[in-house]
Amino acid sequence: MEPKTVYIGDLSIVPDRSFFVIAGPCVIESEEITFRVAEFLRETSEAMGIPIVFKSSYDKANRSSMDSFRGPGLERGLNILRRVRERTGLPLLSDVHSPGEVEMAAEVLDVLQIPAFLCRQTDLLVAASGTGLPVNLKKGQFMAPWDMEQAVLKVVSTGNRNLMLTERGSSFGYNNLVVDIRSIPVMKAFGYPVVFDATHSVQLPGGAGRSSGGEREYAETLARAAVAAGADGVFMEVHPNPEHALCDGPNSLPLSRIRSILTVLRDIHDLVQTRRNDDPS
Repeated sequence: MEPKTVYIGDLSIVPDRSFFVIAGPCVIESEEITFRVAEFLRETSEAMGIPIVFKSSYDKANRSSMDSFRGPGLERGLNILRRVRERTGLPLLSDVHSPGEVEMAAEVLDVLQIPAFLCRQTDLLVAASGTGLPVNLKKGQFMAPWDMEQAVLKVVSTGNRNLMLTERGSSFGYNNLVVDIRSIPVMKAFGYPVVFDATHSVQLPGGAGRSSGGEREYAETLARAAVAAGADGVFMEVHPNPEHALCDGPNSLPLSRIRSILTVLRDIHDLVQTRRNDDPS
């Protein structure tokens, strides 16, 4: 299928040519942390020449425990994200969980993200796509990559082809995920940019009993493999102090590691693109 360019604000994401990053703290914990991470990512984007989309959730509706921190909620969270854009100029991405919140979210966000658990929710996919904004469709942990084609067809049924797909691992027994790198080329065959979620892919769902665990030490390794396999972008949750993060700390990456990781991923992407261009076939 002919590759389709996705437009995120002023960014043009071209499959097999562009390399970009989606990053930020899992959830909006406070204005101070949110703005600190956003400023760091803005500086990183400018210094490295890598487009970065800022991601943070205003509500985490699928936490393990009823007592888990969910975030500030729709209205206050969107106000904080609006100020992130005013301060940094970074495009914004956040999750939408129901058709009822799509309209308000679309007034602020540049990308609407469909959480992995909701990737088959037809009404949600159609509502998000109907805004005309780019949609980041995360592959469910329970979905085969080739089955995501039906979810893609739901999104594009509105005529909106500003679509990305994100691989985030597959359920592998209890409290564990495994990454099948074949998912990258399988989903790229649909013609849209594919992103690899480096930090959720090393999550251990429910692995800490009342919360999820994680193995962040493997995030960079998997990200390298995904970019080598053709991923156009990398998604990563980052935090100034992951050990004290209120959500997904065990699989989040510290800010101190980000530029080093991105340097390697950019080099791998450039090498793969060079080899592709040199291939006479």
